This record gives sequence, C-alpha cells and structure tokens, in this order.
Amino acid sequence: MDTSNEIFVKHPGKTIINYDNEKVVITRKGTLNFMTQGIKGSKTIPIKSITSIQLKKPGMTNGYIQFGVLGGNESNQGVLNATQDENTVMFSKKYYNEMTSLKENIEKIMFENNNKKSNSSESVADELLKLKQLLDSDVLSQEEFDQQKEKLLSN
Repeated sequence: MDTSNEIFVKHPGKTIINYDNEKVVITRKGTLNFMTQGIKGSKTIPIKSITSIQLKKPGMTNGYIQFGVLGGNESNQGVLNATQDENTVMFSKKYYNEMTSLKENIEKIMFENNNKKSNSSESVADELLKLKQLLDSDVLSQEEFDQQKEKLLSN
C-alpha cells in the first residue's frame, strides 16, 4: 500500500489531500481558504505524528476531518473554530463518503505501522531471552553474549 492517494475537495474551499504510508499533505487553494487559513502553503503531517482523527458529519453546517497530532492544539470547539485549524479540512455533504474512507485508510496505516513496531520489539526481546538462556547454560561466553546483544539492540 505504498501508493499515494488524492482527494480533491471543491466545496466549501478548494483543498487537496494527498496521503501515503508516511504522510498526509493538505494543500489549500482559493479565496475562502485564504480568508480562513492565510498564506500557509502545504501542510505535511507525518502519519507517525497523528494521534487522532475526528470526523464530523455534515448536517446543517459543513463537516470536517481533523488530524490530531503530538503536541498539537486542535480546536475542539465546533465547526467555526475548526475552520481556522491548519490540521482540519472542511467539506460539504457530497464528500462525506470520501472523508470516511480517508479516515479509515489513515487509521489502517497507523494500525499497521504500530503493529510493525510492536512485532519488531517482540522479536528483539525474544532473541535477547534466547541469548540469555544460552549464556546461562554456558553455550555462549559473556563476551559472545554481549556482542550478540549489542547487534540486536543497535538495529
């Protein structure tokens, strides 16, 4: 799943969201975005920095998708404040299904990335345990154990 995906939201503001396994890039265009966001250029959010994704379904007002990040101060005070948050993309009803898919896809990538980390940690821990057992049964010397341990921990 290393492919890049793009969503082009034309209403209420022109916003392009690109994402892949590493990052989400939000690019804003048009007058409405200039009024609410100013001239900020593209915003790149590393997937590993995303702590939450909030999706507000459009109803009487536009909906929005908001990416919570480590150390971020996302607005949690409704649509009006969300319009000013650089990690938020506003959208009209016709984009709700695309935004739901976006949220699901990003969460899947986050889950897969977290599983890779935990599997790798478990492997190192398992290998260290095996090495310790070999040391305790005098199959390995302390020096050999230390060398192998250093190799495992440096990866």
